Amino acid sequence: MGCRDVHAATVLAFLSGTASVAGLLAAVLLPNWRQMRLYTFNKNERNVTVYSGLWIKCARVDGSRNCVIYDPQWYTAVDQLDLRVLQFALPLSMLTAVSALFLCLIGMCNTAFVSTVPNVKLAKCLVNSAGCHLVAGLLFLLACAICLTPSIWVIFYNNYLNRKYEPVFSFDISVFIAIASAGGLFFTSVLLFLWYCACKSLPSPFWQPLYSHPPSMHSYASQPYSARSRLSAMEIDIPVVTHAS
Repeated sequence: MGCRDVHAATVLAFLSGTASVAGLLAAVLLPNWRQMRLYTFNKNERNVTVYSGLWIKCARVDGSRNCVIYDPQWYTAVDQLDLRVLQFALPLSMLTAVSALFLCLIGMCNTAFVSTVPNVKLAKCLVNSAGCHLVAGLLFLLACAICLTPSIWVIFYNNYLNRKYEPVFSFDISVFIAIASAGGLFFTSVLLFLWYCACKSLPSPFWQPLYSHPPSMHSYASQPYSARSRLSAMEIDIPVVTHAS
């Protein structure tokens, strides 16, 4: 496997990262992080379920899909610490993952469309494809940690609310989507790391994000002075005596 080729591993990593970012976006927008079930003993009334998201809150009665109470200003008055942390953590995780996707895309495009012999005039602007994938893998791993930690905390905080008040709280589908998206980000970073470890045995320092000088200039580099001095000491004209017949 060569670092200068586009492989199925890098393409699969890009697709996995894109799917994970889409899952994070769905988890951020869905109002399904926590349910609060309110029961009534009146036969003429129906039970109510309150759905709490990161930005909105919706209350529905049993048998109805419409919100009886819809609060679009819920994000300003969130009184649950875990949801407040998620309001900052998930967008930050998405921003980090999008940056990693951008780096991964730059690396693949540079590999597919740029000549293997760089232009001397653009030596300072050349992009190292393997370096882009390596940094992208680190960013994917960071995005996974930022997303996974508060998402798991929601489960434990839900048990805390049930002990403190009444057992009417339960976590909803957005928790599972966020955890699955974090797993996708982790899989993407591992895939990029495995690809990099398989191709890093090449002699060039591919971990560097930029070329310090074009590779074609290595063959024209002058030898050290000590090597030239030793060579010049050996280059002595030896006179040859020929005998005239």
